[in-house]
Amino acid sequence: MRIALLESYYGGSHRAWADGYQRFSRHDIELLTLPAQYWKWRMQGAAITFARLLETSPDLILASSMIDLSIFRALTFRRLGDVPIALYMHENQLSYPQNQRQGHGWRYGFINYISALTADAVYFNSEFHRQDFMAQLPRMLKHFHDFKELETIDIIDAKSKVLPVGMDLRRFDAYRVDSHLNTPPVILWNHRWEEDKDPAAFVHSMVQLAEDGYEFKAAITGERFGRMPDAFREAQSLLGDRIIQLGYLESFAEYARLLWQADYVVSTAWQEFFGISVCEAMYCGCLPILPDRLNYPNLLPEEFAAACLYQRDRLTVQLRYHLERGSAPDRSALREKVSRFDWRQMAPRYDAELEALVNRQR
Repeated sequence: MRIALLESYYGGSHRAWADGYQRFSRHDIELLTLPAQYWKWRMQGAAITFARLLETSPDLILASSMIDLSIFRALTFRRLGDVPIALYMHENQLSYPQNQRQGHGWRYGFINYISALTADAVYFNSEFHRQDFMAQLPRMLKHFHDFKELETIDIIDAKSKVLPVGMDLRRFDAYRVDSHLNTPPVILWNHRWEEDKDPAAFVHSMVQLAEDGYEFKAAITGERFGRMPDAFREAQSLLGDRIIQLGYLESFAEYARLLWQADYVVSTAWQEFFGISVCEAMYCGCLPILPDRLNYPNLLPEEFAAACLYQRDRLTVQLRYHLERGSAPDRSALREKVSRFDWRQMAPRYDAELEALVNRQR
């Protein structure tokens, strides 16, 4: 098949997903992309740009979630009206905490809703995400005065499935080093440097451990948008030479080696629809210390839940337990659990699912 993949925010995990599927699919994937900036304008205006840029008539259009599909379909209906469109939900704006400075209310969540209603199929990156989106829809629609159209939720639900994110995990193998259980151990935080990932909670825990006399090193990496969070500036002054990495690693080789060298990977996120960075670290042998919320419980083998999941405000307690224990359980089960997301397994699932969609539409 010929598939046009529309990615309006071509950076970070969105870019890795689009490039990965193009590389590992047996189909002919044409990428149409826009730079990863101005996210509000991407959600409102990308559809107009893609309607102009897509000059071919593919067998299927696969669009990621930062687009208004209703606009795209309206502008291309005369020449592409018979082409099925699938929407891939990396995230959704209904679930993001509202920032009062943005003042956009339901605007961008409504774009996600109307795009899902417009698409012929909707794919979510996790079951947690699918359930969360469906639960948020009535909350938004009931906010309006009349003609709330609540029955459309069932329409979206009926054409929705879970299709986990694919990752090229095997490329980490080339940089493998067997240095886990370091003395002192290395604690890794590898997330976007934004408020929804709660870097302050991580730094607070590290400072507490240092004040309590625990020996450890901290590695902080991940994509940065804008200025450095105040919490990381505080970490520089309070943790000093305990920090062995602070900043985004442009080199994949350096990033991979850091993951293989780390002992623990920590998340403090309040917003996470899948957990790619945690999966990468788990594949490289890190023991995950994760909040018992979002999609994180679904990433772990059941036998690891007690050791790896912490309740609210219990991160420091969970880390103390591991630092005092000194040893760690066999981590091969963690690597096996996330290996199922490697593109070599996921691409055939994507291919089969999208082929079935095209055949149904025909």
